[in-house]
Amino acid sequence: MATLLRYLNQQCVNFAQVLEDMSQHQRPSENNMMTAVCIDTPGGPESMLLRNVPRPLPEHGEVLIRVHATALNRADTLQRKGLYPAPPGESEVLGLEAAGTVASVGPGVRQCWRLGDRVMTLLSGGGYAEYVAVPEELIMSIPTHLTVYQAAAIPEAWLTAFQLLHFVAQVKEGEIVLVHAGASGVGTAAVQLVRLAGAIPIVTAGSSEKLQMAETLGAAAGFNYKHEDFAEKVSDFTAGRGANVILDCIGGSNWERNVACLATDGRWVLYGLMGGKTVTGDILGKLLSKRGQLLCSLLRSRSLQYKADLVRAFSERALPHFSDPTSSPCHLRPVIDSMFSLDQVADAHRHMEANRNTGKIVINVMNPQ
Repeated sequence: MATLLRYLNQQCVNFAQVLEDMSQHQRPSENNMMTAVCIDTPGGPESMLLRNVPRPLPEHGEVLIRVHATALNRADTLQRKGLYPAPPGESEVLGLEAAGTVASVGPGVRQCWRLGDRVMTLLSGGGYAEYVAVPEELIMSIPTHLTVYQAAAIPEAWLTAFQLLHFVAQVKEGEIVLVHAGASGVGTAAVQLVRLAGAIPIVTAGSSEKLQMAETLGAAAGFNYKHEDFAEKVSDFTAGRGANVILDCIGGSNWERNVACLATDGRWVLYGLMGGKTVTGDILGKLLSKRGQLLCSLLRSRSLQYKADLVRAFSERALPHFSDPTSSPCHLRPVIDSMFSLDQVADAHRHMEANRNTGKIVINVMNPQ
């Protein structure tokens, strides 16, 4: 009888502990809150506010990451203005990439992630916060020779560039690839990935400093779109043949010159509309005469399976080249323009919207331990 009573008493203790654990998950406390950037009303950079919000819990197949750094993307500025909402079911917090350490692992995770592992990840939202829960398929280990801040500059820009080149344009060795905004985060990544693929990158940018940066990364030529007709320059560079692939984040204002310098059977890949979305004129006739393809792509709205396939391909074909530069003839490196703290996020957005950055703008969320 005494043994039975001890057993029942222990079961009551266990059940009470379960209830307490459930209660802790359900009610906010100091231990399960975090700082995040929130937006109550869409608007300018000043509309972003730091606030304490509940820390996410990793669900089935997810890993909780303690975010040390994130990075800005043009999509963040659009979402802040109310022009690019998060996909249904995703975090409303800004931030499409993050780097940090593994804080906990949810049920059903198949890979052997350990607490404290240095990781970087692609996100659909949530990077401007101290913690983020991520499907394990989107997580990559940070290469040994990179800091966590360098790693924060990789996922969104480099996966976007890799996707545009290999999944969409299917770039081939020896082809000419015109990269608009060649000194941007995606642009600096694309120049290096074009070289890695054995193709030839040429770029446009708005200053001599930005063109010089692109050329140090491997661009064969660069054209200042503010002072010269890049279509004429591309034609001259290619002896009239044109670019086989164009990576275009500008859109409407560039369409005539893009078609003019597109090679026969070329692929014009549109992934942004910084120059507007309205087009007037004989775009279809001119594109048809060159048998050109207009290919449009976004990454954020893709399925988890598509992103998982992309992360896997990038990890196999590109990530090893971020290793020690002495060990790889095709060394890749993220380009960081500047770093801001989380409470300076409004200044970071202003810096991007003034087009002052060359490479990525990184946000220091939390000092690594």
